[in-house]
Amino acid sequence: MISVSNISKTFGDLPVLQDVSVELHPGKVNFIIGRSGCGKSVMTKCMVGLLETEHGKIEYDGRNFTTMNRTQRREVQKEIGMLFQGGALFDSMTVEQNVQFPLMMFSNMNVDEARDRVNFCLKRVELTNKNHLYPAEISGGMKKRVGIARAIALNPRYLFCDEPNSGLDPQTSIVIDNLIREITYEYNTTTIVVSHDMNSVIEIGDRINFLNQGRLWWSGDRADILRTDNKELNDFVFASGFMREIRENLRK
Repeated sequence: MISVSNISKTFGDLPVLQDVSVELHPGKVNFIIGRSGCGKSVMTKCMVGLLETEHGKIEYDGRNFTTMNRTQRREVQKEIGMLFQGGALFDSMTVEQNVQFPLMMFSNMNVDEARDRVNFCLKRVELTNKNHLYPAEISGGMKKRVGIARAIALNPRYLFCDEPNSGLDPQTSIVIDNLIREITYEYNTTTIVVSHDMNSVIEIGDRINFLNQGRLWWSGDRADILRTDNKELNDFVFASGFMREIRENLRK
């Protein structure tokens, strides 16, 4: 579990996070949602050590990440997998080389062991025999699946996904959603998804955390979110006619 306790972050005179506390559970797909500029990305950057908080504490399974030195943090960061919004694949590397990259950086595997692990991860995301292709030769959905394969290469305890369905068509988004959910349940991963995609939230969100004006405004599950009376959350969730229709059908 990742426990975030009373963290705050400012940039100059601008408060971005204000006394935010949240628990993110293993074996669950934990969503962080909210409008642009609400602090979602800043919060996740603080959680993985890319930014420092002014106040509060971040713990990984009881380990106080906030007070660790760089060497100690690096050991925790080895347990973190990252799926970036744009895929962030290296264009000059093949699919195999991209997935192999964290293994070469953070593990003691030899070449044969690393190749076996790469093939296992590619099979898990249904990209068998795509090792030799370059990012320019594959679709956007395949790039996201390569990104997932790379993110799970080190068998992480914690998986961060930043807008995993950004730029994807609805059918491919469903594939990515299902893959994230399956990996979370299969490996008991603590998965954190930052997303604006309410379809994904409703389909695979086990726990949902809504940030508003730099504060944690609401937490609950996907059943709760369709029945809440929280005005700010409703304004955000039901901005689309599709989501309003789902709520009205549930209330009949």
